[in-house]
Amino acid sequence: MCAVVRSDWVPHSVDVSVPSIARAYDFMLGGAHNFAVDREIALKIDRMMPGLRAGARVNRAFLGRAVRFMTDRGIRQFLDIGSGIPTVSNVHEVAQQVDPRCRVVYVDRDPIAVAHSELMLADNDRAAIVRADMRDVEGVLGSAQVRRLLDFTQPVGVLMLLMLHWIPDEWEPGALVARYRDALPDGSYLAASHVSADHVGQPMHTAAQMIKDSGSRDRMTVRRHAEVLALFDGFDLVEPGLVGCAEWRPGGPADISDVPDMNMLLYAGVGKVHR
Repeated sequence: MCAVVRSDWVPHSVDVSVPSIARAYDFMLGGAHNFAVDREIALKIDRMMPGLRAGARVNRAFLGRAVRFMTDRGIRQFLDIGSGIPTVSNVHEVAQQVDPRCRVVYVDRDPIAVAHSELMLADNDRAAIVRADMRDVEGVLGSAQVRRLLDFTQPVGVLMLLMLHWIPDEWEPGALVARYRDALPDGSYLAASHVSADHVGQPMHTAAQMIKDSGSRDRMTVRRHAEVLALFDGFDLVEPGLVGCAEWRPGGPADISDVPDMNMLLYAGVGKVHR
């Protein structure tokens, strides 16, 4: 049983006795905003799938490549849905390094992720955080932060990294993505990454069960390539298509794990709105 210690940076609404996948991901990336229960579930899965931390880093590297790909094509405004707890190379940091005028809105339902994002962005008038569930499409797109920073008459770069596998089939993830897609103007992009059992196999299903048994509110749905590909319906996938996360336009050794399975733990792709 993990000892529960409440730090002064934790909102009182947060139950620190059950794990959060956002905080577990923070731990895997070397962050400090996590608890023993989060580290416990992360390490359990890591022991079953050695190299999981490398998989987390591969995903983070993909985020940077996807943002730079979009900025190279003129995108100057971004909506990062399921942004998580701030860590290194956040979307606004990558984008504003290219052009300080880039505007970014983050979306997350986790109160710790929101609280720390608010602190990080306090002095940045071109970036903001919305606390919302991604299923509340109207609430996200109609929020004061989105209306202030994003202009939907111009192309937008949307990111849904490590998000859609938390949307079970009964919540119709394809229809949910389509609602965001339909709000985007021509020339916009979607970048997404999603866990898969195609290469890792049974351990991924076991990990999903571990998360469920832990008491976490998060529920992971493992999908195969064709199912993940269907989430990009209505988008034109850019080359090389939907591939292992490390295979999406790697720029060098830092984008690839030396644990081969971790390069294929996630599928990743970028699609363009073209009507």
